[in-house]
Amino acid sequence: MTKTPDALTELGRGLYAWLPERRGWGLANCGLLVGAGTALWIDTPYDPPLAAAFLDRSRALLPAGVGIDRVVVTHANGDHFWGAGVVPDAEVVCTREARRHLCFEPGPAELAALVAGSDPASPLGGYLRRHFGVFDWSSAGRVRPDTYFTGELELTVGGHPVRVSSLPPAHTAGDLLVHLPAQDVVFTGDVVFASTPERPGDHPVHWAGPLAGVIGACERALATGAGTFVPGHGPVLDRAGVRGHIGYLERVRDRAHALHAAGVPAGEAARRVIAERAHPELGLPERLLVTIGTEYRHLDGAEQPSLMSVMTELARLAEELATPPDGRRG
Repeated sequence: MTKTPDALTELGRGLYAWLPERRGWGLANCGLLVGAGTALWIDTPYDPPLAAAFLDRSRALLPAGVGIDRVVVTHANGDHFWGAGVVPDAEVVCTREARRHLCFEPGPAELAALVAGSDPASPLGGYLRRHFGVFDWSSAGRVRPDTYFTGELELTVGGHPVRVSSLPPAHTAGDLLVHLPAQDVVFTGDVVFASTPERPGDHPVHWAGPLAGVIGACERALATGAGTFVPGHGPVLDRAGVRGHIGYLERVRDRAHALHAAGVPAGEAARRVIAERAHPELGLPERLLVTIGTEYRHLDGAEQPSLMSVMTELARLAEELATPPDGRRG
């Protein structure tokens, strides 16, 4: 792999990846596939300024007269979806379940209003401003998919085959994998949050689950036989890296099940797993509250709580983790 002058990573045979160098909420990886007379995006950045930067870098690699004709979205979270507004004539492709998910997630205007209107002195308001206040959705509108499917979708982009596969519930209820066999690459979306010693990442956050579904999705990515994997967030991985991520997921699942069997509430279970510091290099440990809470919900057969209640609890935990034992901040 080589870094091109425009900061995209070349993966070979017309395929490039946009890999934000910082970690944190909302900084998703994206792909560009350039074919004969056409081009495809895999996912998009979170807000219009970032999406416009990705578009500029993409155009620098496109032959004259070629534009972005299609966008395949790995799932409906806004940090992978909302940037498609900068290519309004492109066909947007997602799973049928991802299309349904759009009805439940706040859009750009709603999230911007929530961030701006929250009390910065409250745990939730402070958290939202720190992590989401850096994005600009003032010119963003809701993006609607044009094509949605269940099962397998075979596409061709200027002679390059693209195999798109919907997944059972995992990170969200509507995830998909994008396999590019000619390039030996799979874009996994957020069923993989990657980390390497050279470039540590963040703890995953999984909204739908169960973790068995996330693990199964990772195994399906490996079953393609590909050698290179572009995760939803973090550095590019090889097959060993994906197996290592499966090991992380299995540990979180096993600890959640053991603590659930011992009668430990979900919030306390997350705190105990964080305190074990099995992966101290990973950022945003408070996100384990969401992932473990999701696993508990499946074990209990409980209803999914509101996004606001989950984020409020997560923000309180982040504040708790940032406060030294003597109660004074540095």
